[in-house]
This record gives sequence, C-alpha cells and structure tokens, in this order.
Amino acid sequence: MLLSMILKNLATLGFIGYLPFAPGTFGTIAAVIFFALLKPPFAVHFFLLISIALFGAFASHRTEKMLNEKDSSHIVIDEFAGYSLTILSFPFTLPYLISAFLLFRFFDILKPPPIRWVEKILPGGAGIMADDLMAGIYANALLQVWKVLA
Repeated sequence: MLLSMILKNLATLGFIGYLPFAPGTFGTIAAVIFFALLKPPFAVHFFLLISIALFGAFASHRTEKMLNEKDSSHIVIDEFAGYSLTILSFPFTLPYLISAFLLFRFFDILKPPPIRWVEKILPGGAGIMADDLMAGIYANALLQVWKVLA
C-alpha cells in the first residue's frame, strides 16, 4: 500500500499530475525549474536521466494499473524525463531552458513518426516513457543544430 502510494506520487509528480489544466505542461515546467535551480554537471544529469527514466517507467506502469487508465494524463513523470533528455549537454541558461521547453512540448504534443508508433507498440510504463524520451531526442537534436549555428 505504501509502495503503491509512493509510486503513484512519483508518476504524477505529486499534485502536478492532478492539476485541472495541462498537467503535462506543468510537469515539464517542474523539470525546467528543477534543472534551472540544480544545474547539475553532465555526469549527475545523465545519472538523473537514467534513474528518472527507469523508476518512472516502473512507477508509470504501476500507476496506470492503479488508475485503470491507459497513459493517464495524471502521469507526468514522462514529461520530466523527456525534458531532462532535451536539455542534456546544454548550459542551463534561460535561452536554452526556454527553447528546450518549447521544442520538447512541440514534439511531445505533435508526436511525429516514429514517436506515435513507439507509444502504441510498447506496453505500460515503457510506452509511457518512450514517446516522451523520443520527443526529447528530437528536441535535443534541434538544439544541437541551433548550438552549432549560433
């Protein structure tokens, strides 16, 4: 029972997943604030990303079953993980933090191929996390291009 509550709070980022409007966007904003304040070095950031992705997939899987709702909008740990991947290897400056937010949300909402396919083919927590991590890869790639051209 206690483990289930902990996993549900992790998957929903506490109250954030229960906000009545745009919980995914607010889950991403939580990640922006987290990284803007923490500014972890690359190795710590990478470790956090892997940890969030793994624990998030497990927590999302269990929470999806508890809520009896496939890819529930209450589950927002995937947005946190996707943004974490988006901003990986970039300085935590306001232009990068905001650009990463906008690009990640764009790809997370649009879900260009193969993101939507991955979301549908992978079951449970793996699918919940995978589509947002792929959106993070797309957004990170565009930021890499911007970094080179800037």
